[in-house]
Amino acid sequence: MKAVQIAAPQKMAVVEIEKPELKAGEILVKIEYVGFCGSDLNTYLGRNPMVKMPVIPGHEVGAVIDVVGPGVPESFKKGMNVTLNPYTNCGKCASCRNGRVNACEHNETLGVQRNGVMCEYAVLPWSKVIPAEGISSRDCALIEPMSVGFHAVSRGQVIDNEIVMVIGCGMVGMGAIVRAALRGATVIAVDLDDEKLALAREVGATYVINSRTENVHERVQEYSGGLGADVVIEAVGSPATYVMAVDEVSFTGRVVCIGYAKSGVEFQTKYFVQKELDIRGSRNALPADFRAVIHYMKTGNCPVEKLISSIVSPENASEAMEGWAVNPGKVFRILVKF
Repeated sequence: MKAVQIAAPQKMAVVEIEKPELKAGEILVKIEYVGFCGSDLNTYLGRNPMVKMPVIPGHEVGAVIDVVGPGVPESFKKGMNVTLNPYTNCGKCASCRNGRVNACEHNETLGVQRNGVMCEYAVLPWSKVIPAEGISSRDCALIEPMSVGFHAVSRGQVIDNEIVMVIGCGMVGMGAIVRAALRGATVIAVDLDDEKLALAREVGATYVINSRTENVHERVQEYSGGLGADVVIEAVGSPATYVMAVDEVSFTGRVVCIGYAKSGVEFQTKYFVQKELDIRGSRNALPADFRAVIHYMKTGNCPVEKLISSIVSPENASEAMEGWAVNPGKVFRILVKF
């Protein structure tokens, strides 16, 4: 069967691989759409230390159940639209014992620590197949990245009388904006791109700040009555935005980190103490986050057409990735259609 493979930095091609065999307790899905994640871009550029090449990318999936193996619950039916939970968990580490399987010490995400599913068919344990009836297979490919943003809001324990600042309005940041707004919070969205900020307002942000052209601190002080944001969600992963998060969060506030900087970050650590901050990591997503995104998408309020930058064939995936690498700030999601 056909698959997209990254063989080396900036070398992507369509290859032929064996179609997977179905075992008891598993489901064979026909892959219809796969989104390129930021981690895939880093792999393509040779900047992802967790990847061993060659690798098949892909973990943002819209698929259809093709064959249900023996021992699978009867609720799974051929022809159902589904997405996939792309993470593994060992069941033995501290995270798993604490019920936070999304942060398993030995997690292997599809397309990162193991081959992904940017191919025609895939086999997974039934517990990793998430039904999404009422959502098209195309739109199912948006569920996983949005669920990461939803999870960050849960990590921040956001409630309805709080001000939440989301730094970065890519797909994950959009998920955080949506979830915080759904919880009734007042959301401040920060990005460098006015088009993304306009969409952030559409999905629930009350205020938007272009950090390229505006003074972020002045705007946050204005919008928060001089107190700062109760919760800051960092969804970029750069030293500058990490520092911004600590600077702009209120006293006794919470900082939630989704992105991770590729180089060291120099903090004024006095703010950690003076503000008595809670600084929390947020990794991947839990099944409840997937369900919450699916519920949101079923309302019809998700501007899916604006979140999909382009749809390309496997043969044109390399060209699309090259374009994304040149101008990453202008892209939400590139989907590969099989």
